[in-house]
Amino acid sequence: MRWLLSGCLSVDVRNLTGKLALITGAATGIGRETALALARAGADLAICDINEADLERTAAECRALGRQVLTRRADVARPEAMQALADEVHRQRAAVDVLVNNAGVGLGATFLETPLEDWEWIVGINLWGVIYGCHFFIPPMVARGQGGHVVNVASAAGIAAAPQLSAYCTTKFGVVGLSEALREELRSHGIGVTTVCPGIINTPIVQTSRLRGLSAAPGTRDHLAAVYARRNYSPERVARLILKAIARNRAIAPITPEAWAIYLLKRLSPRMAAWVGRVNSARLERQLRGASGTVRP
Repeated sequence: MRWLLSGCLSVDVRNLTGKLALITGAATGIGRETALALARAGADLAICDINEADLERTAAECRALGRQVLTRRADVARPEAMQALADEVHRQRAAVDVLVNNAGVGLGATFLETPLEDWEWIVGINLWGVIYGCHFFIPPMVARGQGGHVVNVASAAGIAAAPQLSAYCTTKFGVVGLSEALREELRSHGIGVTTVCPGIINTPIVQTSRLRGLSAAPGTRDHLAAVYARRNYSPERVARLILKAIARNRAIAPITPEAWAIYLLKRLSPRMAAWVGRVNSARLERQLRGASGTVRP
């Protein structure tokens, strides 16, 4: 009954020996570093990605730490793939202790520039991927009755929207809303839920994102990649903050100063946040036009 008093059973991230953590999108970036951070804390792992080569490198480093690691190539947008992953995990353990729905992709485009196939692609991975992760792994956590923690990785773009990221923002707002609802629903089961909202993180996402319209002009991808590289906020730092958020059972965890600024401004003054958003969107459009060598007609 301890969780009835504290809100949920705490997860001691300083010592996860004997615990099992599942991380989607664990081949690179935030997913990889979160897997390694959890392994260093003692957790065994179940990890998945569609990038098998880098996934195996993550697994090898975690095994070198003495951890058991289950790996599987899985497309989080396909329910049958997530069902197969869940079946394999639950043959070995009754439930996971920490679930990290991290897999995600980017799409640089306004609404008018976004074809339906891009909507289907990004919603499938960024939103349905989180839904499937929750659907297949949370019920066994509830049935086991020993608590646990769910981390859903959203974005600062899930707090405040930008027109150049219309579909991406839609999916990340969805993750934030789902996570808030889950947090209240799972509280009585001793399971914490944290929404992680990173800002600009130096990961491969720019290189793997789809770009449309102005964002697809020659030179813009390299320009954006250079911005992320100069910012140089590493996924290792994000992983450390994710573990801290789990330990504190935080409802929402903005990552990076800009994410915190967006989060606080949106709460304190939505009107001011909207004005800042317009200014930043105009600045981004100027940067994109400058990078592509185009000028406004």
